[in-house]
Amino acid sequence: MTPSPVGTPSTGSAPSPAFSTLPLPDHVLDNLQRLGYERMTPIQAASLPLALAGRDLIAQAKTGSGKTAAFALPLLANLNPRRFAVQALVLCPTRELAEQVSQEIRRLARADDNVKVLTLCGGATMRPQLASLAHGAHVVVGTPGRILDHLGRASLGLEAVNTWVLDEADRMLDMGFADDIAAIAQQLPPTTQRQTLLFSATYPDDVARLAARYLREPQEVRLTERHAASQIRERYYQVTEDQRLHAVGLLLNHFRPESTLAFCNTKQQCRDLVAVLQAEGIVALELHGDLEQRDRDQVLVQFANRSCSVLVATDVAARGLDIARLEAVINVDITPDAQVHTHRIGRTGRAGESGLVFNLASLDEMGRVGRIDEMQGRESVWHPLAELQAASAHDDAARGPLRPPMVTLQILGGRKEKIRAGDVLGALTKDLGLDAASIGKIDVNDFSTYVAVQRDVADRALRGLNAGKVKGRSVKVRRL
Repeated sequence: MTPSPVGTPSTGSAPSPAFSTLPLPDHVLDNLQRLGYERMTPIQAASLPLALAGRDLIAQAKTGSGKTAAFALPLLANLNPRRFAVQALVLCPTRELAEQVSQEIRRLARADDNVKVLTLCGGATMRPQLASLAHGAHVVVGTPGRILDHLGRASLGLEAVNTWVLDEADRMLDMGFADDIAAIAQQLPPTTQRQTLLFSATYPDDVARLAARYLREPQEVRLTERHAASQIRERYYQVTEDQRLHAVGLLLNHFRPESTLAFCNTKQQCRDLVAVLQAEGIVALELHGDLEQRDRDQVLVQFANRSCSVLVATDVAARGLDIARLEAVINVDITPDAQVHTHRIGRTGRAGESGLVFNLASLDEMGRVGRIDEMQGRESVWHPLAELQAASAHDDAARGPLRPPMVTLQILGGRKEKIRAGDVLGALTKDLGLDAASIGKIDVNDFSTYVAVQRDVADRALRGLNAGKVKGRSVKVRRL
């Protein structure tokens, strides 16, 4: 089976098509407009007409390109909300990506009544998932291992699935999920009775084999856009080992990015850097494989809602992570894999915004820098660390420590208590009189709700919520 190529979209000066050009019902288009979806990203423009026409699809697109809407809208178009059975299955490599995908599908599904989206991932307790499945769902988003676990328990049935999505297929294969995917596929209706949409940042041979096995006469869309040199400003600083961690603080205080993702090659380096930054008064959190899932979730919420200035992470922990408006990436250590370097720096400078990338390299890492230069096809740009030290001595006292603009409050209660984002917003604005502009992101999970508020109103919001009510009942609230 050979996929049918349908062109290679790339970024250009012509305006992208509007969502209103798609064959979608008026109520869906109205919801898209309310959500701020006006013009399609390149991957959406290339894939949505094909997917909405019912074609199987291979789409090469990275995280942050708008791919979730590219498969969520066709998936929702295929749903019959009155039929309470799992009609769509989305497989993701990580819990974090699955949660992001679920949230976006819920937002896009607001136009239709009572579409239930369920997230099934490892690292979460099984009992609430079993209870939710017993009540039925239309869309299931999950990681392969946990989906297979539920199939083995007969708590999940896939006989009604008409849309199967493989999101970040290359990463799922890298993480060893090939056998799990094969076992799940055996439980699905045959290819003639379902639509299969495969999304992958790269298209190596193992992804091609996966597509050949599970897709029927797929159309192929390849997104060739790259980050423009003007979007990402990348610079290198030579450091000794004893300068490395302190140099991160110098960079932060000099350039003062509001949101920074710092990559380390080891968990211990993550811990050491967070300790150094916190001692300097910078709000920094760590993300690595030793964290409990609950702690990991809270760290990601705080970083995504801009109440943490710096997230210090290993590459494995940051897989599937997509943060909007990420101003800077710092490579605290140079990765030995040049492809990983490209993946790291691609987290910033998205959606037409500019981004900063800072690389700290010792003499021992110059070989790695050379391989990155060779792959990028350009020479690295070097700056002396002394210019940061001189500026820091002059500016730090005047500007004070770098502080995040928001603070996260955790409400002990979530979807299981029927709490919605609108209930929290109403309690803060109508009941407490806070300006809606001072309220940031609201994340409602099964048992907790996280709300970001501007730093200057955080104490007032905390006191008011603890003394008042959300959806007619008293709640306990704490500051993370």
